Amino acid sequence: MKLSSQIRPISYLKAHASEIVRTLGDRGEPLVITQNGEAKVVLQDIDSFEKTQETMALLKMLALGNRQIEAGQVEAAADVITRLRER
Repeated sequence: MKLSSQIRPISYLKAHASEIVRTLGDRGEPLVITQNGEAKVVLQDIDSFEKTQETMALLKMLALGNRQIEAGQVEAAADVITRLRER
């Protein structure tokens, strides 16, 4: 995905809003909106947004797990399974 082809000024958004909404869903690529020559917002379809959020959640869980491993906050899987079966 080449982001440079997906940059539009805010005036384009105002003039083509319905077309943009339709296209975002079809392409699955974000659209960068500029104001006074500066990137200000990114628009994306809901499916892409949800996938991004899920990916971020998984990455956060992995990072937390790595921090716990580095801090020695781990237990052997066999011990955890034994303890769960005893309940």
